[in-house]
Order: sequence, then structure tokens, then C-alpha cells
Amino acid sequence: MNTHIDRVVVVGASAAGLAAAETLRHQGFSGELTLVGAEPHLPYDRPPLSKQVLDGRWTRERAFLRKDAALEALDARWLLGTAATQLDRANRRVLLSDGTTLGYDGLVIATGVAARRLSGDDLVGAHVLRTLDDAFAIQAELIAGRQLVIVGAGFLGCEVAAAAQHLGLQVSLVDPLPAPMIRQLGADIAARVAALHVEHGVSLRCGVGITGFAEQHGRVTGVTLSDGTRLDADLALIAVGSTPNTGWLTRSGLALTNGVDCDECCRAASGIVAAGDVASWHHIGLGRRVRVEHRTNAIEQGAAAARTLLGVDLTPFAPVPFFWSDQYDVKIQVHGVPDSCAECHIVRGDPAEGRFAAAYQRDGRSVAILTWNMPRAALELREQLIAESEALS
Repeated sequence: MNTHIDRVVVVGASAAGLAAAETLRHQGFSGELTLVGAEPHLPYDRPPLSKQVLDGRWTRERAFLRKDAALEALDARWLLGTAATQLDRANRRVLLSDGTTLGYDGLVIATGVAARRLSGDDLVGAHVLRTLDDAFAIQAELIAGRQLVIVGAGFLGCEVAAAAQHLGLQVSLVDPLPAPMIRQLGADIAARVAALHVEHGVSLRCGVGITGFAEQHGRVTGVTLSDGTRLDADLALIAVGSTPNTGWLTRSGLALTNGVDCDECCRAASGIVAAGDVASWHHIGLGRRVRVEHRTNAIEQGAAAARTLLGVDLTPFAPVPFFWSDQYDVKIQVHGVPDSCAECHIVRGDPAEGRFAAAYQRDGRSVAILTWNMPRAALELREQLIAESEALS
């Protein structure tokens, strides 16, 4: 263990930040531990925000990742509702929005991402969904019969469409790309996602962008599409991606190409590691730099970054990426990284029966597997993917 680290500051009271803090303690770090969070909340689970929280199945309390007793056992200082505003690497200090500074020997950056915004999203009834407060603000307006227009048919947009349709809203899903989730899943599976939403009554408008929002008295009343069509709207959700929260690091001297640039062990600089959605690191298994915005990666990388910081484990962080999406009665699970150039083949089940598994292959090598309502097959196929990858490495 690095015996020169007596004070660790974790910036980001997130899943990644919490995993880093817990790992530090589990690895024997007994020094001063401080977690800084821009939001006023203790760490909570983000994936349910667009599903169980939004449709009312989960209370606010259920979204939190740990009970009070577990957090107290960390023996950490929590500075919530306080954002980091600057990193002074020369003096090993983090400057905070309340004017105070925190000295550190080791720093974990886990500040995540912010929702990308569009002009007009400050209208009443126009929302983004990234935080717990965002989810409850939207939930309060999801009233049966209302017209919801979702701009962006990626994971978030599709999951909100499913939740809102279940609650009885009239939902339109708009995206300039030819099919929903096509970037993440490829054309073949994206076509099946499109059919799923149409079957459930969602009005799908793909291949068309938006030019602006209509409003009356400061409230959104419609969305104008690039083909001249206007969609009436009581509510609008902007789900057009995210940007890494690195603004506070612009004068730090850290490399910020797409998030915080790290090596294969999550190191951004001496005494500084990064984890979660904000971290861009060299994945030796994929042979390139990646940044992964999924909850499983945040937890695994938070733990790996903490071990690197302490010097107890310098194994390159090279997991098989995993993500999932719940839409209507369908659970989609993906292991690996679907390649836009990969061929997609059904390897188990039958799409007509609503249960199947697919493999993505490029140059004769499997790069990812996807299951559609076949969770048990996902685990078995994941092991096959790992074995094939190891055999070729």
C-alpha cells in the first residue's frame, strides 16, 4: 500500500465514487476520507430513474444505494450540495463552490456526466433526465392522456417512452437516425426495438430532427420537426446524450480529450485516478481508449481506481462491458461492444417468439452478445465471449 496517502478526496458522490470509497476502506486505508457531491443527495442508483422511479414503482428512499448504517461505517466526511470548481494540482487542493478548499494526497475523480441541452429546454414542461430530482419533476407531470414528445431515441429516450406509455400518455419518439438505439445495437436489433415501440402505441418518427419548441406563456406546447411537421406536446423530454463533467478541471493540466484521460489502470496523473462515466481510459482488451456510461462499469472501475490509488493492485482495468435496458416486457442485455461494422446473427431462440440471443461478429471474431428476454443465456454466452477473446489475445 502507498503509505504516503493519508488524505483521500473523492469528487463525485456517485456509484463510482461510493465504490471507490468502500474499496479504499476494504483495502485498509484508515486515513481521512472526504466525498464531495454537487447534488444534495447521498449516492443513488441512476438506471431506475427512467424506469421504476419514473413510473412510481420506487420511492425516493429506495433509489439510494446504501442504508445509513453502511455509510456511517465508512467513517467518511460527506460534503453534499457542494460542487468542485477547480483542481490545484501543484498544491494538491480541490476548490469548492462554497469557497473552501480540500487538501489531498490521493484524488478520485468520479463526477460523471451532465445531460446535453438544447435551446428551449428551459421552458416549463421541457425536461432533461439525469438526476433524482429530474426524475421526480418529470414524474409529477406524467398524467394519463397528456402528449409527451421525446427528442432522442437512445437508451434513455426508449426507456422513458415505455414508462410513459404504460402510464397512459400519448408518446412520440423522435430521432434523426433511421431507428432507435441503432448506435448501440446496430441496424438489425434496432429494427426490432422500433417494432416493439410501434406495437405498444408509440408514434415513432425516425430519420427526422427538430428545429425548435413551440411555446405559450413560457410553457412548451409543441415540437417542430425538420420536415416542417409540428407535434403537439404537453411535455417534452430532451434525451440527446451527455457530456463529461470536466469543466472544473479545465485549468488543471489534466488531459481531457473525452472525459478525463487515464492509462490502463485508471491513472490520470500522479496521485489522481478517475472512474465511472467521466473516465476515458486505455482498454487493453479492445486496444483503444473508451469511456463507458453504464452503472456496472462505474462500480467496477471505482473499485479498480481505488486499488490503483493505494498501489495494492496495478492490473489493467479491462472488463467485458455490460449494459442492459428494460422496455415494456423486454429485457435487453449486452456483453461486449457491438461494432457498427459487425454482422449480427441469431444464435439461440426465435425473435418471433420474443426470446432470442444474438452474436455480433467481425472478421470471424465475436465482439459482443445480446440477449432479448434470455437472461440465463446471457451469462453462458458471456463466458464463451471471454474465452474466445482470451484465446485470440
